[in-house]
Amino acid sequence: MREMTKGANVGLTALSENAASVRVGLGWSSETGDGDADVSVLLLDENGKVRGDADFFFYNNPTADDGSVQLLGKTPTDSGSEDRISLDLAAVAPDVAQIIVAASRDEGERFGDLNGLRLTVCDGVGEDLLGFSIDDAGAESAFVFGEFYRRNNEWKFRAIGQGYETGLAGLATDFGINVDDAAEEEDEEAAAESAAAGTAESAGTAGTAGTAGTAGTATGPGTGTGPEPGAGTSAPDSAPVAAAVAATIPAQATREPVAKAGAAPEQAPPTVRRPRTVRKKVTLPKVAKKSLADNDTWRQARLFPVPSLKSDRERETRATSVLLSVMAQVPEFGRRLMAGFGAPAGRMETFTEVSLPHGEVRKRPDGVIRVERAGKLWTALVETKTNGNAFKEQQVQDYMDIAARRGYEAVITLGNDVALEGTPLVDVKVDGRRKHKVVLRHLSWAEVAHQAQLLIRHEGVGNAAHAWLLQELLHYLQHENSGCHGFQNMGPAWVPVRKGIDEETLCQGDARAVEVVESWERLVRQVCLRLGGELGQKVLPVQRVRRSADSRARREAQADVLCREGRLDAELRIEGTPGTQGILAISADLRTGKLRTSVEIPAPEQGYPLSWAKRLIRQLADAPADLHVQTLLVGEGDGPRGTLERLRPEPADLLPRGDGEISGFRLSLFKGMGSTRGNAETGFIRSVDDVVDRFYAAVVVPLGRSAPGRAVSSL
Repeated sequence: MREMTKGANVGLTALSENAASVRVGLGWSSETGDGDADVSVLLLDENGKVRGDADFFFYNNPTADDGSVQLLGKTPTDSGSEDRISLDLAAVAPDVAQIIVAASRDEGERFGDLNGLRLTVCDGVGEDLLGFSIDDAGAESAFVFGEFYRRNNEWKFRAIGQGYETGLAGLATDFGINVDDAAEEEDEEAAAESAAAGTAESAGTAGTAGTAGTAGTATGPGTGTGPEPGAGTSAPDSAPVAAAVAATIPAQATREPVAKAGAAPEQAPPTVRRPRTVRKKVTLPKVAKKSLADNDTWRQARLFPVPSLKSDRERETRATSVLLSVMAQVPEFGRRLMAGFGAPAGRMETFTEVSLPHGEVRKRPDGVIRVERAGKLWTALVETKTNGNAFKEQQVQDYMDIAARRGYEAVITLGNDVALEGTPLVDVKVDGRRKHKVVLRHLSWAEVAHQAQLLIRHEGVGNAAHAWLLQELLHYLQHENSGCHGFQNMGPAWVPVRKGIDEETLCQGDARAVEVVESWERLVRQVCLRLGGELGQKVLPVQRVRRSADSRARREAQADVLCREGRLDAELRIEGTPGTQGILAISADLRTGKLRTSVEIPAPEQGYPLSWAKRLIRQLADAPADLHVQTLLVGEGDGPRGTLERLRPEPADLLPRGDGEISGFRLSLFKGMGSTRGNAETGFIRSVDDVVDRFYAAVVVPLGRSAPGRAVSSL
């Protein structure tokens, strides 16, 4: 990898022969665990300005129609999180001269509070090409990391590292974009009626006026709403968490402009559609249609039936065919899954059980994916596993060799496990003498379900038929007979480690404890995918480390805690919620067999402690009686605590004795954990899923009802 310095440039073809498409990663970390930023991409002409507002790609406009730009979203890494962008440089319009890659933080937050600001670029086969680190960030709330630009029909990259103190709006206006954050407020009564009818209404968000750009360009006041993805029609099965949060999230904006109240149609001026840097809000559609079945024993006909599946071979064959066929028929879904593997945005066809020669025998990969763009083909071989079965190294090695000889670009392993950086699921040997390189990537069934949920429940697809196809796919993946349930086994070290903790014979430095920590990380990442799909928000594991921290050393330190204290800990950060309010903590105490989920609520800046306690108890009126509430004190540790059942008649019991100053409250739920390794109802993995669902629906959601659009609010 070539390390870049500020102002340096390099031609991409000098670094790789596979640079027609690249993947850009912007990474950072935070020792407090709550630091984050959002990426954006701008397409500029020869004058250094956008051709129109549609050339501005950010969280409200993540994908270009021609597939040249796709924001892939945040991905957890060993030292924090990374926002990834797919750029198909061959598909970029000829009149685009520059591609700006930037990032921004919310109002009041600075890049100087983040560690390890870094941009990386890898080519179409996943090989790292260049890296650029920024170590002089300060008060800036937006940064241009770098740019791709054309010179003599070649794409080059330049490291920039320019900061803006005026945030995303200031950065955007500097490149010729008119930003409008003064959207109309939604009509709450109409939104409630719309939600009851099961339809998504257009909604605005109260925002701030435009701010001045650093180069002297100022935003003008606007009246329109920004470009939004189309909302597909769907009728999903309501999951517990999804149903619980449906009433707390404002309705999704649609493609149609909103007319001002009282204006005659013929007098209404045309709506100016400008990008909104205020985040788009979405809602979960409700299913209100009454079934036509005579009784509950009737089962709805399904496109992908699963009850007859008995053998692992049948499950693998059916799952591969079902997924690949939906990917080919729903372009948004197929592109989203394949963009991270370097596939261009083109016409996709998929195949199963293809016979390919390998020496004197023939091999049959489970599937083949081909994408055509501009007369060129991108091809990936797919090897599928279901029901927790492990991949065979020799089989994957054979497919890598076949792909290299035939000029294919990728081999994709698709299975229940969740991959971690630095710990590959399959070890293969790569022949460095071969000129053509093949990328080996893993895709989990949890990620497939996550992307399907995001599209049909939150972001929308092209038409109702596509939404129905995705819903049928999701129903198939979640069926108990499909074998596509995601990560479901804590591994062979789980039982010996639990036994060692019970008998107090587990010693620090035991390699089996590290294996359990890795399995715990996989489970936590899967919980993030599932919860994020239900909520329509990114949910990421929190890593309170500097980016330079070694992942192996970090896991060994966590393993020592497990050996010493018998406890596994994790924190999940829910995107869109500020500070500690968006961090949900999970602790598995293997000594007591208890799972604990908790969240901390900061004390309000105004009012009196007794009123804070009373208001908190009122907000938790429907929460479980066994919810533990604990007062947090400034500089003195923990204060009074008790169950909600005991505190309801006496909220004053939460007040500390003496002069202790309240800094906030910690809310916790406890649940017994399962003891088995597999997918039984009492299993540990199922217990973790259940406790997170219960806590979010019963505790976090009631707290957020007083502040629409936020998962958790202050008192």
